[in-house]
Amino acid sequence: MAWPAALTLMFGLVCLAMLIGLPVAFAFFLTNIVGSVIFLGGENGIMSFVRGSMASIANFNLAPVPLFLVMGDILLRTGMAFRAINAIDRLILRVPGRLSVVAVSGGTIFSALSGSTIATTAMLGQSLLPEMLRRGYHPSMAMGPIMAIGGVDMLIPPSALTVLLATLASGVSRDKVSVTELLVAGIVPGLIMSACFLVWIVVRCWMRPDLAPREAPQALGLGERWRPFFVDVVPLSFIFVVVMGSMFAGWASPTDSAALGCLATVLLALAYRALTWKILFDSLKSTAVVTTMIFFIIAASTTFSQILAFSGATDGALAEIAKYEMTPLIAVFTMIAVLLVLGCFMDQISMMLLTFPFFMPLANALNLDLVWLGVILLISLQIGLLTPPFGLLLFVMKGVAPPEITMRQVWAAATPYTLIVFGVLMLVVFVPSVATVLTGAMR
Repeated sequence: MAWPAALTLMFGLVCLAMLIGLPVAFAFFLTNIVGSVIFLGGENGIMSFVRGSMASIANFNLAPVPLFLVMGDILLRTGMAFRAINAIDRLILRVPGRLSVVAVSGGTIFSALSGSTIATTAMLGQSLLPEMLRRGYHPSMAMGPIMAIGGVDMLIPPSALTVLLATLASGVSRDKVSVTELLVAGIVPGLIMSACFLVWIVVRCWMRPDLAPREAPQALGLGERWRPFFVDVVPLSFIFVVVMGSMFAGWASPTDSAALGCLATVLLALAYRALTWKILFDSLKSTAVVTTMIFFIIAASTTFSQILAFSGATDGALAEIAKYEMTPLIAVFTMIAVLLVLGCFMDQISMMLLTFPFFMPLANALNLDLVWLGVILLISLQIGLLTPPFGLLLFVMKGVAPPEITMRQVWAAATPYTLIVFGVLMLVVFVPSVATVLTGAMR
């Protein structure tokens, strides 16, 4: 079978299966079974498919995924995250759009403790959104910062999606993508985004005071303001220091540091007397459900890439692309454009599964820095979280917002922050040192 026909068959089956409502993992498994029979040789192909699927998840690099997820889940279920947000709320005074600033500041801190964008958005939506709307904040100024900072969770470690991206990219690339370096590389772009969000909120609310009513500062003494910060926020930084410090210093692998982070989270929860056996069990159960889904998808995606390569579709498509003599910059912009379009219709994991079998060999052919490219792809995927009609965080926000908030209002609230994220993406593209400065220091 010619490579265009093989490519059309494989992608057509995946898209058709997802259109009729099959979950992503099952859509890829169905396609892989058909591809195994056609391209790998009947029964032998099926056996090869099973062996490849099992080998793909027997990967030690994937161990940080459930560990990062359980850290965030424990912080949420014990209420430690909510206490940290309340402590930050007491410190921020006389700032236009004060609660929006609290959302971004608190979300940035929680992003350094949680491995899930959904958890961050849901936590801030439940704790801050009702109060912001009650005080007269415009819906766009109430919802926008919460969704925006939820997306930053993808960049600031610990991030389960970063580990997943590095693992999937390494599976289809000639060179391995370092999980440690990719985690560290996301810190500076993530902090730049948070700073840009804060500037936008303050300037916007200063120019349009009707968006966020000015509030009189709470009549609290100096000790009442700062004590919750030192009690409820500073100790949580111990988790980030344990996770990132051990990796940055080269003392621990991502898996080791994730395990240390879990231990630090449990010890802190015990110190706060907030952890019970029920909370621990519920956190482990929730993490097991999400991890099982992710591992199913990884197993399906690895075999999908192998079948594409065996059928000649990957080499044929790359040879066709090579005729256009792409420069590295044009190739990067092409990848960004593809992800931005797909982000309007697909979730982040599905986009990685569909595109990485082509993106990573192309990156190898052009000798692109895979850590720099990984950060670019992460930010492009992050934009997809905020773009209609199917941005994941848009639906999370709609789920926690009052019934009178329409989906159109949610979309409008996310738009300016999406543009800011795109601006940071362009900064990383044209100034690679933004993404590589910390990895260079670490090396």
